[in-house]
Amino acid sequence: MTQQVLHPMVKLQRNVQSLVESNIIKPTDSIWKIALLYGNDWPHWKQELLDFGFTMQDPIGDLLAVEAWDEE
Repeated sequence: MTQQVLHPMVKLQRNVQSLVESNIIKPTDSIWKIALLYGNDWPHWKQELLDFGFTMQDPIGDLLAVEAWDEE
């Protein structure tokens, strides 16, 4: 039985989704708002998001819409 390893961005996406469901942030908020919630870990996540082509002004809904985090 093999266990599928989740891409780190899937974990981020799930965390952000739960924040949206808890009404802490909105899908229309800019991605930079997540920075306030990630504190010292934010520089890492910000770089990951930039590497995937996001800007900090993109709406959180764009991050949540990604179905697969394939690294070519």
